[in-house]
Amino acid sequence: MTDGLLLRVLKAVVRAAWALEYGVRRGARRLARRPAYALAGACGGCARCCEKPTIAAGPILWRLPWSRRVFLAWQRRVNGFALVEADPTMRTFAFRCGHFDWATRRCDSYASRPFMCRDYPRALLDQPWPELFPTCGYRPLAPNAAAAREALARTGLSEAEREALERKMFLR
Repeated sequence: MTDGLLLRVLKAVVRAAWALEYGVRRGARRLARRPAYALAGACGGCARCCEKPTIAAGPILWRLPWSRRVFLAWQRRVNGFALVEADPTMRTFAFRCGHFDWATRRCDSYASRPFMCRDYPRALLDQPWPELFPTCGYRPLAPNAAAAREALARTGLSEAEREALERKMFLR
């Protein structure tokens, strides 16, 4: 199910709006000097992020039925996402992507993919403890990783204990 011209144009406009809004949030975070994780590694092509895209919903979207209907209709029509599961405890919607080819593990509309797909896993780096898929080639890296590794090296921890801590603290 490849996107037609109208859908590609609509997605490009929405991507531009999201990029602007996301850039403003990033700029505000930098001004506040809130440390963020850096992104290390590279995509290994496992496509785990494409198997079941999940979107966290804000309280307004979750609680107002009409806004939820509009949101889900948008995801279905524009992004090609079919709702699979709604988790009220986490306020998330999980989808099956109509553009994901399970045989080749590729997107058939890669050039016009949604912003959430373009920004994975970068969007997770805003979280206090980002969790990526175990098979993902990317990994979060703490902004003070080198200094923290040096400090851990001066402790009396064994090599195995130090390596385990470095992994848990996103220092490698």
